[in-house]
Amino acid sequence: MASDRTWSTGLFDCSSDWHSCCLTCWCPCVAFGRISEILDKGSSYCCVNGALYTLLCLFTATSLIGPFYSCCYRTKLREQYLSGETHCDDFWIHCCCHRCALCQEYRELQNRGFDVSAGWKGNSHMHNKAVSMAPVVEGEMKR
Repeated sequence: MASDRTWSTGLFDCSSDWHSCCLTCWCPCVAFGRISEILDKGSSYCCVNGALYTLLCLFTATSLIGPFYSCCYRTKLREQYLSGETHCDDFWIHCCCHRCALCQEYRELQNRGFDVSAGWKGNSHMHNKAVSMAPVVEGEMKR
């Protein structure tokens, strides 16, 4: 795997994981919903975000509204886990290669140890890891 601050797979490496490739190709709303729930750390729901994404893609006058919404989550993923690129890059990547971008984001979360299909609550081992460790106490305890 690449450095912790770079993408673990390339934008066009969709065939490296056929499950995420097929999911983002045939059901991008599901892939987006799963990605967004994990990046929102459980404060939003997969079904709600996926439905909103679908409505934006299907019922807006321009086809750029859906990619604009999803590029915000690419930015969020990049800010939480990666470096490089800019907000402008995120937008253009989603405009030009939308499903490849979703597939790359899905793979990135998987490669970072998330079971993306399980959602935030299903990944309790990821967000409870810090809580389960005992605190480090330096020196001796005093009253």
